[in-house]
Parts: sequence; C-alpha cells; structure tokens
Amino acid sequence: MTMIINIDVMLAKRKMSVTELSEKVGITMANLSILKNGKAKAIRFSTLEAICEALQCQPGDILEYKSDKQS
Repeated sequence: MTMIINIDVMLAKRKMSVTELSEKVGITMANLSILKNGKAKAIRFSTLEAICEALQCQPGDILEYKSDKQS
C-alpha cells in the first residue's frame, strides 16, 4: 500500500508557498516537509483539518491511495 501526499499540487493550485502554509497550519517547516515528501508515518486529524482549511480543499485532494499489487 502506498499513500501519496499531494500537498505540492494543492499549493500550486492555490498559489501558496510552503512557508505560508506552515504559518497558517501551525506546523514547523521540517514537519511539513516530512509530510509533503511522503516520509511521515501518520498525520493527526487536527493537522489534516488545518491543512484542508488553509488550502480550502478536501482530504481526498491531499491524500491518494495506490495499491502495490499489479492487476
């Protein structure tokens, strides 16, 4: 199972910088970078909610599931 994090896509669509998102959400640049690069093992719902509010999007706009199995 692979979870893909599309924060970069949403940032581009909203013309927002990573720094601006970090400030709006109240998350450090380091932690946002870990999340953005797919290195995070988990995300709190409160953080996901804050990101969605800042980017005016739905969780499905940020998170994408890809199966490791080939069909």
